[in-house]
Amino acid sequence: MISSFSVRLCVLRASVVLLLALVAIGAATAAEPLKWGADAEGGAPYIFLDPEDVSKTKGFEVDLAAALSKAIDRPIEFQQYPYDGLISGLNRGDIDLAMNGLEITPDRLEHVRFSRPYYVYTLQLTARADETRFQTVDDWLKLKLPVGTLSETAASRYCEKNGLPLSTYDGQVEPYQDLALGRLDAVLADLPAAVAYARSNPALKFIGDPIEPGYYAIALRPKDEELAKTIDAGLDSLIASGELRRIYEKWGIWNADQEGLQAARSADDFLKQSAAGFSMANVFSSLGKAAIVTIQISVCSMCLAMLLGLTIAICRLYGPMPIRVFAVVWVEFFRGIPVLLLLYVLYFGLPTILQALGLGMTFAPSNIVVAIIAFGLNYSAYEAEIYRAGITAVPQGQWEAAASLGMSKKLTFKRIILPQATRIILPPVTNDFVALFKDTSVASAIAVVELTKQYQMLAKSSLRYMEIGLATAILYLVMSIPLGYLARRLEARWGKSL
Repeated sequence: MISSFSVRLCVLRASVVLLLALVAIGAATAAEPLKWGADAEGGAPYIFLDPEDVSKTKGFEVDLAAALSKAIDRPIEFQQYPYDGLISGLNRGDIDLAMNGLEITPDRLEHVRFSRPYYVYTLQLTARADETRFQTVDDWLKLKLPVGTLSETAASRYCEKNGLPLSTYDGQVEPYQDLALGRLDAVLADLPAAVAYARSNPALKFIGDPIEPGYYAIALRPKDEELAKTIDAGLDSLIASGELRRIYEKWGIWNADQEGLQAARSADDFLKQSAAGFSMANVFSSLGKAAIVTIQISVCSMCLAMLLGLTIAICRLYGPMPIRVFAVVWVEFFRGIPVLLLLYVLYFGLPTILQALGLGMTFAPSNIVVAIIAFGLNYSAYEAEIYRAGITAVPQGQWEAAASLGMSKKLTFKRIILPQATRIILPPVTNDFVALFKDTSVASAIAVVELTKQYQMLAKSSLRYMEIGLATAILYLVMSIPLGYLARRLEARWGKSL
């Protein structure tokens, strides 16, 4: 029989074990790190890879996250996340907070709970040092010159609102590079980025005073109100202690505008306006302009590809041995490398090489011209193989019959062989043309605002992916279906209907 003392001892032990388990669980929960989403590809001075140790990141937001972690007594761990997907990733639960120069805007307020602001930003216009056409922002607005900026930012919205020719980039380095190369006339970006990439560059200069003040804040899920209050309290303590100012001074981005942070309590203190109305008419207008760019690139690229492809096919079939080898190398090379790599090499690499050779800015084509060349070269390899197959499919007896009539080989090819081969190659060439319409989306990597890029910009700014996606799909169908219909009519007319 078990004594009462043994029972009490067992109960005591169980209680102690349970208490220790609860304490351990509570400690583990309290120490669970917050996942901070940001894009290290964005560049300085926000967050970027440390050049001395690429396994680490640095930037003023990295320092801010470390200071905030101490202030709220909870670990904050960086997680790489694409900038344009931060809001979606936050609401999906991939990350707990987003801090990456996110501006407080009415459309974002519909989907996230912003913390109290941690930085007052302004937009800074930058031009080349030898620029004489405009000396102020007002002069620049009147001229409506091509301008570059980051996509999905206050600067891009400001340029769109003022009807400026706009090139958008995913990184902060590229627009300033293109400005120095003469591809752009100006760059409009947040002041911290301008300080990091333009202030110390002797080839560039600031134009006028900063404009359009706005506010960075940390984005959290609306349901995480307790966490948001904790973050707000942590930011309050950093501002009151002067730690926030010390971080900003370290990175050279402290200015008089930041004095206003002390009095601010929430995002609503800065933003007292409602979200802009969603208009499908405006969406179709913007998508229509981007569709024109898509058509322009597709048509010009396909014309270049067909011309080069036919030339390469003829060289491979009828040229001397060195020319045949060259044609084979051409096909294998351009068919074997990604078109994205070709875009980067032609757009960013070629001007750099020419500069290194002392040729200066003699060749710095626009992004649309580079896109046409890149797609033309890439597709020429495929067209060459299609033409070669079509030409060789024409029976050898056609050559012999033409020769018996006294026709030269050149005339035979032009009058007899090529027309018959055209009927054979038309279907695959049409397929390539339709595919090219869709492949032009890759051109957004060099700041071409084509149809898919415009969809991404509109959808991510409004978070209305379905409606705008449907409108974009309709435009792609409007472009591609008539092309297929035309191809079928031509095949029927030439005696080879489907």
